[in-house]
Amino acid sequence: MTDHHYATTLMWTGDTGSGYAGYGRAHDVQIGGDIVTLSADAAFRGDASLPNPEQLLLAAASSCQLLSFLAVAARAGVAVLAYRDDATAVMPAGTTPMRVTRVHLAPRIEVRGVDAAVVRRLVHDAHDACFVANSLSAEVVVVPDVEVVS
Repeated sequence: MTDHHYATTLMWTGDTGSGYAGYGRAHDVQIGGDIVTLSADAAFRGDASLPNPEQLLLAAASSCQLLSFLAVAARAGVAVLAYRDDATAVMPAGTTPMRVTRVHLAPRIEVRGVDAAVVRRLVHDAHDACFVANSLSAEVVVVPDVEVVS
């Protein structure tokens, strides 16, 4: 088995010579051919209209849980029809070192013709397999809401 390698390119230009309040936080990240402009959270003098690293961390955890769940559900023969996750993360003020301490994933999952308890077990199995959750020091909690349709 080979290792998996990933690459991005980050680009920023500006001038920090005027101090903490004086420089721009906007920067570009290139992933493949796509360039995404990011900034710091508004609490850290960033542009609130742009995505920030904290949001990307949360999105990565949510996305990984989804993809892990879809894989285990497909392997188990479960028909997943819809999945929506209203995820949240907490980065407490005054925590040293500064870090996200808790990620809360709240997927609403629609499945066909299977017991909800089976789906909850698959969500748990997917969480155990999620490489992002396994890479974080933050607590990652997944609380699914399962709707079974006929």
